[in-house]
Amino acid sequence: MTRLDEIARTAFLSKHEGWEIEGETLRRTFVLKDFNAALGFVIRVGLLAEVADHHPDIDIRWNKVTLALSTHSEGALTTKDTELAQQIASL
Repeated sequence: MTRLDEIARTAFLSKHEGWEIEGETLRRTFVLKDFNAALGFVIRVGLLAEVADHHPDIDIRWNKVTLALSTHSEGALTTKDTELAQQIASL
């Protein structure tokens, strides 16, 4: 696991629309059809997170799901965050 420097952060954001970086957190809000679709999405994210042993903060607001990724043990953004973000975006 490697901490992300400014070059890696910029490169990730340029290739992955919708994600933004706030301090040491990678964040994105997904807008889905309705609450049921949002819950299904969260379940799929949860399964990916379990396999990766890396768990995002999740906020559900009816049809909107906001995910926040940060490697708390490092106190920074790492490749673990961007790898999981890429998997999530593919859902």
